[in-house]
Amino acid sequence: MYKYDDYDQQIVDERVLQFRDQTRRFLAGELPEDEFLPLRLQNGLYVQRFAPMLRIAIPYGMVSSTQMRKLAYIARRYDKGYVHFTTRQNLQLNWPRLEEVPEILEELASVEMHAIQTSGNCIRNTTTDQFAGVAHDEIIDPRPWCEIIRQWSTFHPEFAYLPRKFKIAVCGSEQDRAATQVHDIGIHAFLDENNDVRFKILAGGGLGRTPMVGSVIKPSLEPEHLLSYLDAVLRVYNRYGRRDNKYKARIKILVKALTPEVFAKKVESEWSHLKETDARLPQQEIDRVQSFFTEPDYEKLTNIDLTDLALSAEPDFQLWLRRNVHPHKKPGYSAVTLTLKATADAPGDASAEQLEAISDLADRFSFGELRVSHEQNLIFADVPQSRLHELWLTLKPLNLATPNQGLLTDMICCPGGDFCALANARSIPLAESIQRRFDDMDFLHDIGELDLNISGCMNACGHHHVGHIGILGVDRKGEEYYQVQVGGSSGHDASLGKILGPSFKMDEVPDIIDKILKTYVELRTPEERFIDTCRRVGVQPFKEKVYAKAA
Repeated sequence: MYKYDDYDQQIVDERVLQFRDQTRRFLAGELPEDEFLPLRLQNGLYVQRFAPMLRIAIPYGMVSSTQMRKLAYIARRYDKGYVHFTTRQNLQLNWPRLEEVPEILEELASVEMHAIQTSGNCIRNTTTDQFAGVAHDEIIDPRPWCEIIRQWSTFHPEFAYLPRKFKIAVCGSEQDRAATQVHDIGIHAFLDENNDVRFKILAGGGLGRTPMVGSVIKPSLEPEHLLSYLDAVLRVYNRYGRRDNKYKARIKILVKALTPEVFAKKVESEWSHLKETDARLPQQEIDRVQSFFTEPDYEKLTNIDLTDLALSAEPDFQLWLRRNVHPHKKPGYSAVTLTLKATADAPGDASAEQLEAISDLADRFSFGELRVSHEQNLIFADVPQSRLHELWLTLKPLNLATPNQGLLTDMICCPGGDFCALANARSIPLAESIQRRFDDMDFLHDIGELDLNISGCMNACGHHHVGHIGILGVDRKGEEYYQVQVGGSSGHDASLGKILGPSFKMDEVPDIIDKILKTYVELRTPEERFIDTCRRVGVQPFKEKVYAKAA
């Protein structure tokens, strides 16, 4: 993974000193709230419903065991002993004290971490596939390109005050595990007919109040032009993006208003002034960044038949192998997902004790490295297959061996009304009620692959629009209700879910989910996933079942 040089460290250390003084002046009454607001947002600090919230950057989801131990220490020392992993591969502290935030930032800087640009109208954390570098279907490792984009976008003076926040995702595999089509910019790395690296650029995707799937604006881009082309996209957005209405300020609104074709022409026109300038990315810099993403010291192993391994062990281990263990590009290795979705645990939350144990296990089993997925889980990327059973045995007492990756209870869930001042409804209690209702692993495995996403408001931090089943919290005359939709997807076949109809009270939602699942079971064909059935039959059969009146 990327390691700071003296220049990187100096930048982060100076930002800590700067924010320490800004916080001191604010607490002393020398800096007005309206002036402190953009300063704290630039350092990832929000004011939530009951306390501040600090969002910590985990660039493209990679974190070392040393960094994870520091996060555990911070959670215990400065918060309430737990953290929350987000859909953008970041981490949030929900209860820090404002006066102690500079101390937290100093602790982070000591292990090459920060909270810079995790909020505000700027370019946010660039995200990618949680299996980047080890995926069996990988074409190009996206991590060096994410790091190049991170370095280009951090403190970019021209893009510090965009019309709205801006999110970029990069995919380098056959399967899109980074939800690139619902980002402001999505980047697909591929090899052309000459086996040269190229990028397909999408723009105008996003969720929130007006969800949209991005459009291709550049089918093929040479690597040396990546940053100059991104510069051109951001300049067009910065110039034409709306600033009079924050609900219409995202790039997706601009792309739709202009049409993708016209937007692409404006970008090409702007790019013509940039592509042959100093903005061109030199091969020397590409090589420098790629040098940080070398392979670990893999042993020469051969693949183990995981079916035989499963049959020789406990039934729970068999389920875990089937759902939480993933193919690896190196013989004899697997990637392993630790789902932070055990029943009664808030999705995406982990305690300080769990983080410390996970750090130790990363050193023992996966070269001291972890990944964060946009599904709010953690991943060991490089586990020898011969040690999978040993790892599983150590994860069980930590409540980290739930075999539900990719199933109904492996849900994405925002913090909702329990924490967020923007939320219309609570998300976490609803998630728990669904977890408890569908806690039978045999049932979950029979239903199969199913993404259930919950958002507490239209900002869609829980990605409900692209859930196979999506749930949105709404306010009806001061009461919490939940709108249900089906048919969303965030992969290469990205689609937006369709609303079934009127919303429901919280205690009704598990029954509604049950009706949807029974409809799927009645209508599915052999080997057909939930999303496949939805697309084949449409929303109407689900709607009829959900709203049918009892005889």
